[in-house]
Amino acid sequence: MGRADEYLEELKREFAGLRLVGKEGDVLSRTIDRLLRIATFGAMSTYSTHYTTVFLHTIYTPTTWDTRSDAERYITLRHEAVHLRQMKRYGFLGMGAMYALPIFPVGLAWGRARIEWEAYAETLRAIADVNGVEAARSEAVRAHIVKQFTSAAYGWMWPFPRMVHGWIDAELAQITLHARKRLP
Repeated sequence: MGRADEYLEELKREFAGLRLVGKEGDVLSRTIDRLLRIATFGAMSTYSTHYTTVFLHTIYTPTTWDTRSDAERYITLRHEAVHLRQMKRYGFLGMGAMYALPIFPVGLAWGRARIEWEAYAETLRAIADVNGVEAARSEAVRAHIVKQFTSAAYGWMWPFPRMVHGWIDAELAQITLHARKRLP
């Protein structure tokens, strides 16, 4: 059993009834995929193939899930665990309102940006835990996160890349400080 499977078992103990469902063949996922394509004028076309999604107590996995490494799946599960905890904290209606209102906002969605930032901060911590702080500091990781916020991936939810860079810098400073405290 790999690290991702072990972590998934921990999550199942924390969240009764938690399940993983593949997006391929899932009616809800296909519907969301179509709606996102419409809302973003076709710019978001990888929802089913690249994005893992949480809805209530279900983690919906992309068609590429089984081809990902154990480390990649573990890092993704850590990100999604944040969303599960947010769902528990805010409730279904609160989370839905923060994430989706106004309906399909394009260009500025503060609630969605804050929800996703909390999860992407955990992604950075998970990358540092698995691959080291320098991996979390990589330009590829930074570019990926900035793109998530400023592109069609999440409906251009936060079109201020300098702010996203600032969030990343602040989180990396905390990660680095924490790593230094653990050194002998």
